[in-house]
Amino acid sequence: MNLLMMLATTRRVLDQLRHDHRSVALILVVPALLLAAVYFLFENETLPPGIPRTFDRVGLMMLAIFPFVVMFLVTSITMLRERTSGTLERLLTTPIHKADLLFGYGLAFSIMAALQSLVATAVAYWIFGLDIKGSPGLVVLIAVINAVLGVALGLLCSAFARTEFQAVQFMPVVVVPQILLCGLFVARDRMNEVLEAVSNVLPLTFSVDALEEVAANAEATEQLWQDAGVMLAIVLGVLVLASLTLRRRTA
Repeated sequence: MNLLMMLATTRRVLDQLRHDHRSVALILVVPALLLAAVYFLFENETLPPGIPRTFDRVGLMMLAIFPFVVMFLVTSITMLRERTSGTLERLLTTPIHKADLLFGYGLAFSIMAALQSLVATAVAYWIFGLDIKGSPGLVVLIAVINAVLGVALGLLCSAFARTEFQAVQFMPVVVVPQILLCGLFVARDRMNEVLEAVSNVLPLTFSVDALEEVAANAEATEQLWQDAGVMLAIVLGVLVLASLTLRRRTA
């Protein structure tokens, strides 16, 4: 892998995003607005003293899910545009390697994902008073990893789409099942055996488990680092797979 070529790709993508105000707004603002909607859903709930707010659990999980969904959409559509416009084809006529290109895109969108997670977490803590035992820094870490996971899956799925509409159609296949089975709506040990087995290998499940560890413990636990490590390994594996499936252009 050529580090200079990868960084050059990262710089080009970031420069393009800087001039694309709608994409920047989608990345940085939309997760915070969705988080606000979640907060107001539970604003009027009445709880006995000492009982945690529903928002403290659901809102925490949304800090991982919203960036994951948004980065998947933005990345898959942006990469598809690069291919259909011929930009990707022109780049691949240069000495740049496919891995340099994909990891450059991954790094660029990962930087945006980090900014997105910082904004959403700041809104959750400072505006809506998110109250959990763990450190906000650990929440940001897991949220960033999860957003980068969305980037990696978006890059991979873009290779199999011919139009932007097809890219969006990967949402029900790749994203929605993970949201349904990650344990947010139903505890995984209450699912039937087949769904539980599927849930245990889905990337988003490890993210939810990690955030639950943050919520329940003042200090980072071994399980938290294990879940984070698995997520990082999945991200790396998906990026490598995406570089292997990268095509020059969409017919």
